[in-house]
Amino acid sequence: MYRTILEPRVSETDGVGHINNTTLPVWFEAARNPLFSLFTPDHDFGKWKMVIVKTTLEFIKQIYFGTDVEIRVWVKKVGNSSLELYEELYQNEVLCAKNTVVYVNYDLTAQKSEKIPAEIRQELNKHLLG
Repeated sequence: MYRTILEPRVSETDGVGHINNTTLPVWFEAARNPLFSLFTPDHDFGKWKMVIVKTTLEFIKQIYFGTDVEIRVWVKKVGNSSLELYEELYQNEVLCAKNTVVYVNYDLTAQKSEKIPAEIRQELNKHLLG
């Protein structure tokens, strides 16, 4: 499992006093940085590999400014060229949101998916959801 701690910002708080629901996809994506580094170590967007094809976000509890959040990311499934992640967001050790996301290992130049390399697959398998 990958863990990321984020500090909510005032600008992410909406008019009813909680973190705006449009913020969570951005936070979940920030927690995927270690995975992005596996596929594109130098973060060169000209060689970028991970292309999102599906995400499903479930809101469970409200999230507030003033207390850090923790995002936990597991690898749910590794396919030939795709990767499914399961993610949870906690504030004060309370589950506030869940997300699943599917990425494809993609060659932008050729405009087609590519098989996930064995060394990346090996690292992903260390973070499988148990």
